[in-house]
Amino acid sequence: MEANEGKVSLLDAVPVRCGHITSEWKGESIVLTYPRFKYDWMRRFLLPKGMSPDICVTLEEHGTAVWNLIDGQRTVQEIVSLLAEHFEGEANYASRITTFIMQLRKDGFIQLRVRK
Repeated sequence: MEANEGKVSLLDAVPVRCGHITSEWKGESIVLTYPRFKYDWMRRFLLPKGMSPDICVTLEEHGTAVWNLIDGQRTVQEIVSLLAEHFEGEANYASRITTFIMQLRKDGFIQLRVRK
């Protein structure tokens, strides 16, 4: 992506966690939790008895490291730089991080904003 005509490079974007997502530690990993239904009435009428009203996603080691650095202040490039040591020089680790961030955005866990 180029930074002309309103386009912004993904590396210059700032990932921001969405408010409806909660995260908690479970052992060495982070578990992301979000509501199964958007509205309370849907939960009451459509949720089968015994089923959790929330969906939980457990992140693996690298996903947990990326999630910890998403604070609404750092750009994707800064996150990539901070994780260089964590990935121990793995080939194409920057591509792996950007792909993960785009998947988080697609799934509604984060939003990408342009730093002003």
